[in-house]
Amino acid sequence: MPQEKANEQKQVVKEQFGKNAEHYVHSQSHAQGDDLALLIEWLIPQTEWTVLDIATGGGHVARTLAPHVNLVVATDLTRPMLEAASRANQQAGAANILYVQADAEQLPFLDESFDLVTCRIAAHHFPQPEQFIREVSRVVKPGGRFVFIDNVVPEDPELADFINRIEKMRDRSHVRCLSVKQWQELFAANSLHVAVQRERKKRFDFPQWVKRTSEGKDQEAAVETFILQAEGHMQAYLEVKIENQRVLTHQLDEWMVLCQKKGNDEHGKDV
Repeated sequence: MPQEKANEQKQVVKEQFGKNAEHYVHSQSHAQGDDLALLIEWLIPQTEWTVLDIATGGGHVARTLAPHVNLVVATDLTRPMLEAASRANQQAGAANILYVQADAEQLPFLDESFDLVTCRIAAHHFPQPEQFIREVSRVVKPGGRFVFIDNVVPEDPELADFINRIEKMRDRSHVRCLSVKQWQELFAANSLHVAVQRERKKRFDFPQWVKRTSEGKDQEAAVETFILQAEGHMQAYLEVKIENQRVLTHQLDEWMVLCQKKGNDEHGKDV
């Protein structure tokens, strides 16, 4: 994406998340996902770690990791989002979190600064995912870890376009969900080795899901109509539940992956 268009998209993200900040703090799908518990199980975090949580949103990952590590640096492009996350984290007693307004594609940190970098349910808003992954690889230490969680699309281009169109109709700050293969290629090109991964289906209450980023009833109706008029195999992929010509629930694919940066670890051993 050209830089001028990318900058315009980032302004849309700021506007969208600025006005919906508290919704994301309390969103059930963001706050209660089982991936938060799995994060601790996969990582076995160490008390001396310095962690970077990119696009922290409601602060859920930062809040989960904070009791287990030395420091979490939580970044977000949107200042009101950071403020909402800070309030929630303080209420939860998470004191060792530093908040920095920052662009995921231009991180204001020195090379090899972090033992762990995380990014959860955010990258589909990034205009230049290749630049985001380059920045992750730059700031994580050799032998350090990167946990990535986001919605993904299938390899089938028609289905991928269908899902991304729904997301864009529902949320103008959405850019594009990539496929697992596309992310894997970006990781491999930036010395990030996939160690553990899982895919899962996430089911959503459609009216609640579409309303969270809605700017009005007309927008909500347009998204619903688009799904209702979709071809059968497309509805089947989303496992859409329809009653009385109303969409009740649907599902999306999510990919969670733990990577390790190639290089030497703190003991000088190749990893």
